[in-house]
Amino acid sequence: MEPIAVEIRAEILAACDAGEGTRVVAVRFGVSESWVRRVKQQRRESNQLAPKTAASRQPEWKEWADWLVAKVTARPDIYLRELQAELQAERGEEVCLTTICNACRALELTRKKRR
Repeated sequence: MEPIAVEIRAEILAACDAGEGTRVVAVRFGVSESWVRRVKQQRRESNQLAPKTAASRQPEWKEWADWLVAKVTARPDIYLRELQAELQAERGEEVCLTTICNACRALELTRKKRR
């Protein structure tokens, strides 16, 4: 879902400043009352009209992705538990099996006993 443009936010806040009620403004612009209250609060606290942006997140396994590719390539039948133990021993990283599994999926690494 796209954030609402700054111009429309400015119109909504202008309508609120003109004395229209939150519910009336929400119905007129087709947004929720709680959203109107949040935009008013955001302007009051930070004096900004622009929508908040989320910080881009890198997965925690990104740092040791090359290590993981090398390990699985060298030994395709390795178990996740073995990868976990080697990761702890060699790199000092303590991660759960799900994280290793998700990293393998994202890197499109398959662990097969026979090729």
